[in-house]
Amino acid sequence: MTSTTQAFTGKYLSMTTFRPDGSGVATPVWFVRAHGRLLVETGVDSYKVRRIRRDPAVTIAGCTATGRLRGNTVPGRAELLPDAETERVHRLIARKYRTDLILIRPIRAIQALLRRGRPAPKPVIVAITPTDTHPARRPGRPGS
Repeated sequence: MTSTTQAFTGKYLSMTTFRPDGSGVATPVWFVRAHGRLLVETGVDSYKVRRIRRDPAVTIAGCTATGRLRGNTVPGRAELLPDAETERVHRLIARKYRTDLILIRPIRAIQALLRRGRPAPKPVIVAITPTDTHPARRPGRPGS
């Protein structure tokens, strides 16, 4: 699987998670490669995390910041890593996206203010392992 993850070299990854009716929701995300998996940091209460908890099947592809695909989609399986992994992966992401974080942190601070004092969502790490085949999907049959 490591060779499959080596194909992902850009800054953005399109990660598609699936609704209960089988329709996909693609989201461009930052990612890092580690140990044959692609690692993504996101909020624990995000809709993509909710969809992954219900159905761990995903598809991934390199993309632009706006989500325009730059390659073929690859099937994968997502899992949520334990909280103990969050800081380590956050450091890896900070190293890769050093300049971007300088621009993004002020925006996130403003977003927190706009949430009317609600704290930023707790981060969670999604580990994606590319698989060999696309799962068979039928509407209304998650993961089938």
